Amino acid sequence: MSDGYNMSMRKFLKQVGVTSQQAIENALRDAGDTGSKSFEAKVVLTIDGLELEHVVTGTIKDDTE
Repeated sequence: MSDGYNMSMRKFLKQVGVTSQQAIENALRDAGDTGSKSFEAKVVLTIDGLELEHVVTGTIKDDTE
């Protein structure tokens, strides 16, 4: 794989990570006290032209309590 693809992927994934964290933080703030300290999350990555669909699931929780 070329350095160009590698750098482009890293830049894209950094943007995904940063903007996703901001969106989650905003949603948590907007939701206020939901009573829940744990949320199931799912990210679906699709890439047109490569027939790629990649799914990542996980739990976002407050472990400070």
